[in-house]
Amino acid sequence: MAYFWFKAFHIIGVVVWFAGLFYLVRLFIYHVEANEEPEPAPAILKQQYTLMEKRLYSIITSPGMMVTVTMAIGMLATQPDLLKQRWLHVKLAFVALLLIYHFYCRHLMKKLEAGTCGWSGQQLRALNEAPTLMLVAIVLLAVFKSSLPTDATVWVIVAMVIAMVATIQLYAKKRKRDKEKLALETASESLTQ
Repeated sequence: MAYFWFKAFHIIGVVVWFAGLFYLVRLFIYHVEANEEPEPAPAILKQQYTLMEKRLYSIITSPGMMVTVTMAIGMLATQPDLLKQRWLHVKLAFVALLLIYHFYCRHLMKKLEAGTCGWSGQQLRALNEAPTLMLVAIVLLAVFKSSLPTDATVWVIVAMVIAMVATIQLYAKKRKRDKEKLALETASESLTQ
């Protein structure tokens, strides 16, 4: 019975952790793009985003990660034979990558606060897709275990994920072009008046 309690809270931790990771990098994007706003907006926005990032990381994202990892250890302690299964080794490799991503986000957060982050909004949008790809891989491994299908269904799912990533990137480019067009129109109207 303990295994199921650990598993239930492990899933809750995963949901909280991923929610935090998805939103955290989205805040980074807004933080970087605040530089494109006219004064005094950048200073105000950067201060607000820094506060939001710190709170999100320390109150939601990191506790979600800790619950996830702690409950996973509990699951493995109650069923140590799981450690002999290859699918779990692959899943744990993805989790290790996710942990690196988690702590790299803290690094980026500190660079943003110091004003030394060299990432563009577009680069951060691409970075924001990494946890999505890891989530898909981790969930598929957890559900299918050693019988992960490699037929057309898997390739359809992979294509859907790639299409989703491409759509998000294209939307970001469109949004940027629309913003530039609006800025040109506003500047043009100012000159004609």
